Amino acid sequence: MKKIANENKFKLQHLPSLVKQTYKAWDANDPFRLSAVVAYYAVLSLPGLLVIIINLVGSVWGVDIVQGRLTDEISQALGSDAANSIRTMVQETQSENKNIVATVLGICTLVFGATGVFYHLQLSLNQIWCVEVDKKSSIIKMLIDRTRSFAFILAVGFLLLISFMVTTAISALNDYIRSVLPDFILYIAYTLDFLVSVGIITVLFALIFRYLPDVKIRWKSVWVGALLTSVLFVFGKFLLGLYFGEANPGSTYGAAGTIVLVLLWVSYSCLILFFGAEFTWVYAERYGHGITPTKTSKNKKATPS
Repeated sequence: MKKIANENKFKLQHLPSLVKQTYKAWDANDPFRLSAVVAYYAVLSLPGLLVIIINLVGSVWGVDIVQGRLTDEISQALGSDAANSIRTMVQETQSENKNIVATVLGICTLVFGATGVFYHLQLSLNQIWCVEVDKKSSIIKMLIDRTRSFAFILAVGFLLLISFMVTTAISALNDYIRSVLPDFILYIAYTLDFLVSVGIITVLFALIFRYLPDVKIRWKSVWVGALLTSVLFVFGKFLLGLYFGEANPGSTYGAAGTIVLVLLWVSYSCLILFFGAEFTWVYAERYGHGITPTKTSKNKKATPS
């Protein structure tokens, strides 16, 4: 990438050129294909991912409460029909009418399936950041990657627990404010709720950018890219909710409508995530922070100008 003179520090006037360069790099990496691949594995991972998160967070918050909250979130994003279908899918997965062998195999399958989406997200981020994993790397590397993916599931569960706690506290505060203080104070509470949501999502994206790909990257670049990605993601989620609510694109697919909606939602969300990853890469390269491959990987190609 060609360095621009006297651009050792970010300035607001650099933003248009950063976005332009990001778009070029993002488009060159065929993001629609990458997002479709991750979306496919997300569908396969969905039952296991939800079961693990529901039981993990439910051990503290209560399984029924967590399942209800997740159903509400899915309903807002994909619609009530899709939420009910996914809830039924999770309930079937947690059926207790199994022997010990079936239970053990089921747990192993859930863990392997749940980590699949993060594993393939790792491969996509490696491609976006021009990193190629050494083909001679052993099976131990694959096991480490799967373990790392499982750690991200635990991180998602922990952040989800914090989100539930904060949302509940803000809801209680809203009820108190509504009965005691003027209505305009409510807008402050809503703004606080939005900022907390952005903050939690920013932490999740920062962890993904920092630890999921096979690279070494400075936290300064990670936080800048994660913040931009989280803001785009929150607004994108809002727009997707409007689109799914009005257009209902899954209705023409009948019984497969839920699967189609999940594929679309994950695919569109990944486009935003990959754009944020490209911005992180461009930002790091331009301002001298750099992104260095780990010992088991190498640069795949020259950095584009």
